[in-house]
Amino acid sequence: MVQKLLSNPGVAKLALNLWPPFWGSGIKIKRLSKDFTHCEVALRFSWWNKNANRSQFGGSMFAMTDPIYPLMLMAILGSRYHIWDKSAHIDFIKPGMGKLYARFHIEERFVREVRMATEAGEKFNPKMVCEVVDEQGEVVARIERTLYIRLKRRFRPAQVEAA
Repeated sequence: MVQKLLSNPGVAKLALNLWPPFWGSGIKIKRLSKDFTHCEVALRFSWWNKNANRSQFGGSMFAMTDPIYPLMLMAILGSRYHIWDKSAHIDFIKPGMGKLYARFHIEERFVREVRMATEAGEKFNPKMVCEVVDEQGEVVARIERTLYIRLKRRFRPAQVEAA
């Protein structure tokens, strides 16, 4: 089901924009490239995502970056892989006021690195960094996510399963 949604960027963008955790938080996919290598996400500023200091709620900033890298990689690499967030860390740089944006990019050399690191069936845990910026382009938060990437069991070489 997920792979079917990820086979068409327009459908994936629509599905994510209607997904309750995004829709309810004011998170919107603004752009998603046809090859899934570029994505831009926006977070609107409203009363339901303000914190006690009247700035953007940090959890909303964190949520706007949550599934993006894994979903982009699932679309690029296909259904042979398990891909998800293993851990994450957010560094708040300054209060987020107004609409916020996050841009994601996956380079072809990184895709090659993933394939090489996992071809023997091993786990690969790359760190991906994304910055959340305000409307002036100033960094509000920096999020580092460690991904878990591994070939699904049925696609792993036999010697890995024996170990």
